[in-house]
Amino acid sequence: MKHTYSTSQTAEIIGIHPNTVRLYEELGLITPPERKSNGYRIFTDLHIRQFRIARLAFQVEVLQNGLRKQAVDIIKTAAQCDFSGAIALSEKYLKQVSLEKERAEEAIRIARDLIEEKNTASDTLSLTRKETADYLGFSIDTLRNWELNGLLEVKRKCNGYRIYTEEDIRRLKIIRSLRCADYSLTAILRMLRTLTVNPAADIRTVIDTPKEQEDIFSACDSLLSSLSHARKNFLQILEELEALKKEQENNPPL
Repeated sequence: MKHTYSTSQTAEIIGIHPNTVRLYEELGLITPPERKSNGYRIFTDLHIRQFRIARLAFQVEVLQNGLRKQAVDIIKTAAQCDFSGAIALSEKYLKQVSLEKERAEEAIRIARDLIEEKNTASDTLSLTRKETADYLGFSIDTLRNWELNGLLEVKRKCNGYRIYTEEDIRRLKIIRSLRCADYSLTAILRMLRTLTVNPAADIRTVIDTPKEQEDIFSACDSLLSSLSHARKNFLQILEELEALKKEQENNPPL
């Protein structure tokens, strides 16, 4: 027996406001529902499953490198009942999440190696801000931004000019590696401050664990956990899409 639901019933089942149900329809995130003669929408079990796919996707906060756009494309493709297409997009999404996680893990390994690196050379390096930016391959504005955010405190000569030492360069290499993997400045600062107090701290745990006093959290403040959450949710989405595809094949439209 085919179950049908009103807008308010659908909203209650999914746990959203009735206006959100209508918004999902307007945005093409679900299949357009049929309507009764009085104009009331008629939702089915298919819609309930499409809503759940969308909710699982939107729970994921990872945004970098087009992942959010890919997630929306998956939802909209499923809303068109193109489950084969949605499955292909989901598999592509999961591959990118795996790649992002590999990059994040690699950045931690590089940071750990730099932290543990024994500097046998005497610390006689003395570079200007421009020389430092050129040496490390990023802009002066980037360097200035990192300093303003407390990631680096630079010594000055008696004339007021900044000088960057070998220790500063090593710290900047750590920051560069982690930023290239999309860790947030907040997460990097948390890690650097912790290492100042406890050099033996597990940087993987520290960089992935926001502190209570951090007022605003983003996915990049706990990047590894966020990527794991993305993988978990989209594996569920993929499973649901494969079930919908199988049902579609077994019950083709007349």
